[in-house]
Amino acid sequence: MIDLDTFMSKYNRYHQALAKCSEGNKGTVFDVLAAGSITEVLVEFDGAGDSGQIESMSAMRGQETVPLPQVNVTLQRLSWGDTEPVAADGILQEAIETLCYDYLEVTHDGWENNDGAYGEFRFDVATRTIELEFNGRFTDVSTSNHTF
Repeated sequence: MIDLDTFMSKYNRYHQALAKCSEGNKGTVFDVLAAGSITEVLVEFDGAGDSGQIESMSAMRGQETVPLPQVNVTLQRLSWGDTEPVAADGILQEAIETLCYDYLEVTHDGWENNDGAYGEFRFDVATRTIELEFNGRFTDVSTSNHTF
């Protein structure tokens, strides 16, 4: 049987390591986007019923939609429960997806469960910021009691 305190301690250490790893990966992704003259990236996600995914990704160069550069990117990755990252190579699109999934896990772990959630990440290359618009779904109940 798993001790709850032990599990929560491991969970918290992993999430702290993932947040730190994501900050380094964010810099790597922004460096590659800037080198490709990409000014903005929009990533939409959606999920419910224990399944969630990236729905779309678009890159902008100014006002023009352009394809993402097909370049390799090396990110630091963590498997669940680990606190020491390992290097993993992939193309830029995969790197952006990884970064988005990791930020979702850090900020809204379980976002794809039950009623789920949807939203959008906006990568602003000039300011090197990522904005997350997160819309969590929930079921509401209105209860009335009457005695006659």
